[in-house]
Amino acid sequence: MAWHEFKRRKNGNAGIQEFAFALEDHLFALHQSLVRGLWEPGPYEGFYIKDPKLRHIHKASVRDRVVHQALYRVMAPLFEERFIAHSYSSRVGKGTHAGVDALESFGRKESRNWTRPIYALSADIRRFFDSVNHAVLEQLITRTVSDDTLMKIVQKVIGSFEVVPGKGIPLGNVTSQLFANVYLDPFDQFAKRQLRAHYYARYCDDFVIVSHDRHRLETFVAPIADFLNRELALELHPRKLQIRPFEQGIDFLGYVVRPHHRVFRTRTKRRMFRNIGHALSLVGAGRMEPETLVAMGHSYQGMLAHSRSHDIQNRLQQMISCRV
Repeated sequence: MAWHEFKRRKNGNAGIQEFAFALEDHLFALHQSLVRGLWEPGPYEGFYIKDPKLRHIHKASVRDRVVHQALYRVMAPLFEERFIAHSYSSRVGKGTHAGVDALESFGRKESRNWTRPIYALSADIRRFFDSVNHAVLEQLITRTVSDDTLMKIVQKVIGSFEVVPGKGIPLGNVTSQLFANVYLDPFDQFAKRQLRAHYYARYCDDFVIVSHDRHRLETFVAPIADFLNRELALELHPRKLQIRPFEQGIDFLGYVVRPHHRVFRTRTKRRMFRNIGHALSLVGAGRMEPETLVAMGHSYQGMLAHSRSHDIQNRLQQMISCRV
């Protein structure tokens, strides 16, 4: 099952095709190395993407990514029941759109259906993936995972990558998505149980708290910064921390949410049209199939459908229609 989930939508990858050519032999050998405790993770392949900021992605070998997928399948259900309902990253039935829906719902409830002014504290964590402390992460995992064999594999995965000694998890591993939620779960519990932030939501290292009391939100900043630093060795991003009236628009997960409506974030919209323009040039040069362009357009239309964006959807459709 881990193999089938891993290779989904990746059949064109040369490394996966090579692994699949002798699939039974590869999977049997991998199973034996895991059972005997002989599996060791290999090196990562590093590359950069811009989405929109430059990100350094580290990709493991096909063999190791099958192990990561298997770990995720085993571990995710163990932690799922511990996570708060309003943690939206890399969980079944959650995601960015559900997170934005939650923020809109928070606003409606706290404002009493938009009849009183409300505010939102929004922030994220500076260099989160690079800052994850391996020892802290392992300690958090052992609170739930008691199987020694499984834990030894987890420790090897954690130790297979570091930005500085003992710190960092790679962007690109499916296990990193789960590790991020495990690592930040104590902060979620702190926000809900100790700060009693009723309208709190988090997606990866971005989080938001809604309240009608601006002063109360201001008093949250110091204890949040202290908890993250003291318990998780993390630091709030000073330029991303803000408290603003909801009516001015709350920038969260690609959308700007205001009373009664939401709009697509301006820089996200610009990136979308830039990507479509690049794709159009590739189709014109015969380097991309028109069907791929259409699929890209459908994906963006799906995102736009969650906001007030009728004119943008029409413009996007016209751009694609003129080429296919």
